[in-house]
Amino acid sequence: MLPVVTSMMMRARSGRWREEHSMDTVKLRVARPTRDLEAVVHFYRDGLGFEVLGRFEGHAGFDGVMLGHPGAPYHLEFTVERGHEAPRAPTAEHLLVFYVPDTEAWAEQVRRMEAAGFAAVTSRNPYWDAHGRTFEDPDGYRVVLQGAAWPR
Repeated sequence: MLPVVTSMMMRARSGRWREEHSMDTVKLRVARPTRDLEAVVHFYRDGLGFEVLGRFEGHAGFDGVMLGHPGAPYHLEFTVERGHEAPRAPTAEHLLVFYVPDTEAWAEQVRRMEAAGFAAVTSRNPYWDAHGRTFEDPDGYRVVLQGAAWPR
């Protein structure tokens, strides 16, 4: 075991460890429970344009769906535990924020949400209303479509 630790320490000192284990290469899954799988699929697929990447049923008492964009570095997973009701979002500040820098693409995304039957809600934090629109999913979690580029 000592040679592995020594090797890792040497790579960390040289900067190679950071290059080899960069967070740039990982995929992010945001997973949470829902009360209604089909309702969240409608919101994220039909409203936001995500694709269903996978589904499962009866996995240790859970049913679920993964939504995202093929090749994107992130996706969302929603699960229902049979016999249990998931709580609604604890606050109006539980957000997913998508920065859409192109003005026309942002306006089209807002229109898509509205066409799917979702109306914008007033954000608890007025910052998000200045350049964006906030929509609430069926469980009370909010998605902000921010009409701006991420500045960092």
